[in-house]
Amino acid sequence: QVQLVESGGGFVQPGGSLRLSCAAAGGSFGLYSIGWFRQAPGKGEERDFVASINWSNTNTHYADSVKGRFTISWDTAKNTVDLQMNSLKPEDTAVYYCNKVIFSADQELCDTTPCWGQGTQVTVSA
Repeated sequence: QVQLVESGGGFVQPGGSLRLSCAAAGGSFGLYSIGWFRQAPGKGEERDFVASINWSNTNTHYADSVKGRFTISWDTAKNTVDLQMNSLKPEDTAVYYCNKVIFSADQELCDTTPCWGQGTQVTVSA
């Protein structure tokens, strides 16, 4: 089964940028829509929706908190789904995960075990 692997996290100052990548290890994304979610410190197992892109690359969704700052895209050359994050704020600090999504609902689609990968840590701090 295909597992999604996140990379690109790091430490950045407020106002800085990072680019996250989501790769499909052991296969391809198929016809799945893909989304990014994040788990902020102190929020237990709750993961908040950040952004998603449909399988046909014709539509995207964003959480209100990241609109205008984050951009999700398919990179067909690298076979990844990337999340470009600009104008980062301390409240963007979280572990970021990618997953398949039900695009119309901005909800993860857990059809593999485990449902979530390891994620990638993003820390925004002065």
